[in-house]
Amino acid sequence: MVIDLFDLDAEQVRRRYAAVYQHVREHVLPDREARRGKTADATKYADQWWLFGKVRGDLRRSLQGLTRYIATVETSKHRTFQFLDQSILPDNMLVNISIDHAWVMGVLSSRLHVAWALASGGRLGVGNDPRYNKTRCFETFPFPAANDSHKSRIAGITEQLDQHRKERLAEHTDITLTGIYNVLEKERAGDFLTNKERDIHDRALVGVLRELHDDLDAAVSEAYGWPADLPDDELLENLLALNQERAAEERAGQVRWLRPDYQNPEGRSAAAQAEIAVAAQQDAGVAAKPKLPKDLPGRFSAVRAALSHLPAGGDTESVATQFHGAHRNTVDEILQTLAGIGQVSRSADGIYRL
Repeated sequence: MVIDLFDLDAEQVRRRYAAVYQHVREHVLPDREARRGKTADATKYADQWWLFGKVRGDLRRSLQGLTRYIATVETSKHRTFQFLDQSILPDNMLVNISIDHAWVMGVLSSRLHVAWALASGGRLGVGNDPRYNKTRCFETFPFPAANDSHKSRIAGITEQLDQHRKERLAEHTDITLTGIYNVLEKERAGDFLTNKERDIHDRALVGVLRELHDDLDAAVSEAYGWPADLPDDELLENLLALNQERAAEERAGQVRWLRPDYQNPEGRSAAAQAEIAVAAQQDAGVAAKPKLPKDLPGRFSAVRAALSHLPAGGDTESVATQFHGAHRNTVDEILQTLAGIGQVSRSADGIYRL
């Protein structure tokens, strides 16, 4: 258990939780005061002595309204994901994803994502265990463009998987998740099981776990539209190609949000925001033409927005003239990319349309 006084000031703690206040004041405050002035953070921690040094405000805000979230151990022999109750405060050894959708955890738990994570992440520790780096393993991973049917099937299997493991661990407190997956790994390799491993297989129902993972891998592969038995090297090639497609989409303003109600609550893409800006300029009768943004996502969004105000479409020149000082070649390259990812169409005579 931990004492968590986030979002309370010292006076509120003393008034509402006197015993807790006294404990923290006697056991935390002296250490914080002894470090005051050594660094900027140390002084800040001394001023807010009743709070954790790092309160993780961003994570807390993202967890509001959720009853659970996805977590994985940063460095672990086996890459597994599970749901944690929202009341659990994760420590620094966990990578946490503030999403409660089972289909997302199912994709992460599948062979496809595990292969990507092993190839993208590093290794750490005496056992050279895989390390899950969120920037390299999670943020670059291209999720499938799953329809509702795919999501429902993946979610159903994932809920069974999560429940199965938690029930086995609760029933047999001497068995660990690592021990269970050690047995599963040996079974998949066709290796001989020791008596202890056979006992884990029987009590933890590893055969059922294996079947659930097989079903999950098949369901996730179907969502991608790929065969379930692709070897790892082909699987990684496909994921890399899809990663590059997603990157091109995002440069053009199309983002496939995993949690749109939180990440994009107004439902506006970068392109839509650019369209609003162009429309506002026109409605206000602004004579000066906008400049083409310097960043690539901004450029793609602005060109698409400009094209939206040409009902009959337009060629490269007519789009380029809507911007002050825009080079024709730059605009042409952007239009060709937009056409390549399906954002616009291009006729034989070089006219682009949304």
